Amino acid sequence: MENLKENINFQSNRRAFLSKTSMGIGAAALASIINPVKGLAKSFASDNPLGKPHFAPKVKRVIYLFQSGGPSQLELFDYKPTLQNRNGEQLPDSVRGGQRLTGMTAHQKSFPMAGSQFKFAQHGQSGAWASELMPHTGAISDELCFIKTMHTEAINHDPAITFFQTGSQQAGRPCIGSWLSYGLGSDNENLPSFCVLLSRKINGQPLYSRLWGNGFLPSLHQGVQFRSGVDPVLYLNDPEGMSKTSRRRMLDYLKELHHLQYEKIMDPEINTRIAQYEMAYRMQTSVPEAMDISNEPEYIYEMYGEESRKPGTYAANCLLARRLAERDVKFIQLYHQGWDQHGNLPNDISTMAKSTDQSSAALIKDLKQRGLLEDTLVIWGGEFGRTNYSQGKLTKTNYGRDHHPRCFTIWMAGAGIKKGITYGETDEYGYNIVKNPVHVHDFQATLMHLLGIDHEKLTFKHQGRRYRLTDVHGNLVKDILA
Repeated sequence: MENLKENINFQSNRRAFLSKTSMGIGAAALASIINPVKGLAKSFASDNPLGKPHFAPKVKRVIYLFQSGGPSQLELFDYKPTLQNRNGEQLPDSVRGGQRLTGMTAHQKSFPMAGSQFKFAQHGQSGAWASELMPHTGAISDELCFIKTMHTEAINHDPAITFFQTGSQQAGRPCIGSWLSYGLGSDNENLPSFCVLLSRKINGQPLYSRLWGNGFLPSLHQGVQFRSGVDPVLYLNDPEGMSKTSRRRMLDYLKELHHLQYEKIMDPEINTRIAQYEMAYRMQTSVPEAMDISNEPEYIYEMYGEESRKPGTYAANCLLARRLAERDVKFIQLYHQGWDQHGNLPNDISTMAKSTDQSSAALIKDLKQRGLLEDTLVIWGGEFGRTNYSQGKLTKTNYGRDHHPRCFTIWMAGAGIKKGITYGETDEYGYNIVKNPVHVHDFQATLMHLLGIDHEKLTFKHQGRRYRLTDVHGNLVKDILA
């Protein structure tokens, strides 16, 4: 008996106690009558009561098109004629400034500057630069905000991607989508607030499920991966021989058992488990409908490109992202691998650009024609950029580029963001930032601001410390806000 009491005291905490009061189970029960997912999700938000935004948001949902591997800004958006004019010359030591390099180029005897082999042109009234590899993106440049001065401390893929997704280079923290689910809840009771789509496996750096994990937040807030094929979400369908009536009866009895267990142990994760079971039950109907693109009109396939007909491709996932946005999924994360061009860059980046350019631009146009771009934020970018010098031998037709964290380009479009602007400036060599740097935490703080969240106030106490997505850094990039 004494051991049982000690166990109960150990597992109890402030949040568990509050959930036992009138603002806990009672509030969750009342809210669940209106919206079960909102009721349970919001009752867990301690420092942000009831999951409400801190101020009026400009963005209702986010679609993040993450380009894994580090796209070369010098071949896509950051036009540097000086590199072309000085192609093959050694990178001046004064420009490099003793920056630490990866093990792949640290021992190179020379660092020949490599000008892009692709033509650049200015587009639209904004005059934004884009290479011939990105004609569709260039055509919509007046809808975009290019940030050319992103920078990070990470120089290798896994810590760099983890940094962008979780605010820390070390694994274990909650990702952006989980923070938003925790802070804001869900706007759709039949779909998760945080959905993940991965392009069909191609050569590239591996992606780990912890990138869309909930970390130390309740597991209700983890990302749900949607797959191509018969079962878009694993283990969602009922076993053979089980009817919907039997499934409903089983869940009802299971909920009663969970409530009894909660009364004894007061572990908030038990309530989370109930919410997950209920969500899975509703998703049995909502997921097949959301993932069925067979009724999309022909002009939509033409807009997104022929690959949009093939499940699991980047183009098909862009189309699915629009469908999920229509259904008020709050955070939609796409991952596309293959941008890590240490060698054979001209050929490989052409392939990657072709697989993403048309469908990324189509997503913007599609959202706009449906009136969704007014309250949707779309983000395109990777974990770092590429060096202005060649990794390995530089020839007339071939070269590679190593990782470069000092400056790289992403773009944003949609709600709350100025249209047709280019923010920040890099030097003539494309190596250092000379104007308006944007750190990863600045980007995250700005993203959360657009959703009505003060990044310094949305916190979670874990192991005696209050954590937040931006750790102890992050400044709002006011100049890009509409």
